[in-house]
Amino acid sequence: MKWQNYITSDPSVLFGKMVIRNTRIPVELILEKLGHGYSFEILLEAYPRITTEDILACLLFAADNAKHEKIVAVA
Repeated sequence: MKWQNYITSDPSVLFGKMVIRNTRIPVELILEKLGHGYSFEILLEAYPRITTEDILACLLFAADNAKHEKIVAVA
């Protein structure tokens, strides 16, 4: 699965924030709710326009960004 098939950014939608394709639901919102313990089932019920694949794409997006972050050592 490629997260790029499910997540997009458009300057005219939420100031260019990453959102689930064809929605105005920001990726950060889904990630935050998952971090607070929301289940996939609760998210799918709360946001009927998204799918399980959309939620998985948000997780892959976060993993990809964490993988490519730059670490700066502070002494």
